[in-house]
Amino acid sequence: MSTNVETTDVLVIGLGAMGAATTLHLARAGVRVIGIDQFAPPHAMGSTHGETRITRQAIGEGEQFVPLALRSHQLWREIEAETGAQLFNACGGLIMTRGEQMSRLHDQQDFLGNTIRAAERFGIAHQKWRATDIADHYPQFVLHGDEIAYFEPGAGYVAPEACVNAQLKLATRHGATLRLNEKVIAISHHRDHTEVTTDRARYHTDTTIIAAGAWTSQLVPALASTLTVRRQVLHWFQLDGSVSYAPQDMPIFITQWGDAEDAVFYGFPQTANNNVIKVATEQRLADTTADTVDRNTSLAESAAMHARHVAGRLRGVTARAVKSVACLYTNAPNANFIIDRLPDAPNTIVIAACSGHGFKHSAAIGEAVAQMITQRDKPAVLHPFPWPKTSLHAD
Repeated sequence: MSTNVETTDVLVIGLGAMGAATTLHLARAGVRVIGIDQFAPPHAMGSTHGETRITRQAIGEGEQFVPLALRSHQLWREIEAETGAQLFNACGGLIMTRGEQMSRLHDQQDFLGNTIRAAERFGIAHQKWRATDIADHYPQFVLHGDEIAYFEPGAGYVAPEACVNAQLKLATRHGATLRLNEKVIAISHHRDHTEVTTDRARYHTDTTIIAAGAWTSQLVPALASTLTVRRQVLHWFQLDGSVSYAPQDMPIFITQWGDAEDAVFYGFPQTANNNVIKVATEQRLADTTADTVDRNTSLAESAAMHARHVAGRLRGVTARAVKSVACLYTNAPNANFIIDRLPDAPNTIVIAACSGHGFKHSAAIGEAVAQMITQRDKPAVLHPFPWPKTSLHAD
């Protein structure tokens, strides 16, 4: 490791969804910024992979997220125009449950109702459907007749790897420096600066931004008791061709098919000419860490996913698993975010806990965090995401 100390205005640790967006907006603002990642993003070691991520405008996790989602949709289109990359497909989105059953997701007990209320408050185009409406529009779903649903034409999916890649390319075009395959070893906080030591160099920075995903607690020990990391598995199943799952014929969907908390799964239309669709659920029982997680997946896991969630609920989706991958969700209480300065070291900003639904907001979060630095004040859009009261000290 070099004994020379490199100086910069801002150092961003972690170049996944949040870090890539923040680095881009800082560079656009003319800030000297260095972005560091222990891998070479986009990569499959954390949370920012898997080919697709759902994006919605009305957010059932809470109305505080809606402005971030709306702004992110605008930013994806701007980045597409600037780079020529294809990032966002507004194929529509369907959220449904059965009759009077609870609609549970991300610590919410009325996810469907929350979504509808958010759409009404923010004037987001949507429709409320019954089972006959769902069947008329999307015969892919096997229905019982008591389903109720929210349909949002502006929802869809974004491509996480492509989004990160496009933002990092733009960031370097605007002057950012990227240091890939470089691991942070230590962070020391001082009154007016931060010193960051990696396995290759030392940095003296006016502001440090920690956007390390599942590795956050290693760099910010004060959050160790607040954040939980869970392994999730994404599955791709072969279609039999009996019904179309092309984006023009199929939306992204989230369906609560039973009253149990885990009786929910989500999925995507076919995204390539490969006769395959991706589906997943969210396990909330077993915690792990970024270093100890089992990154291997098994055919047994895919078989269990198909048997419990897919069989008898989606037409034309066979039990043949084409592939599966593991990813990490880093969760904060109530599926909220933590985007704030360290209480004991205000020149360090933490962007933590996507809580399983962060990618759709990441473009706007990066813009807002950059504004925290350039405008020396926390934008109102980030006020709902303070440092948790249970973690009173930085470390």
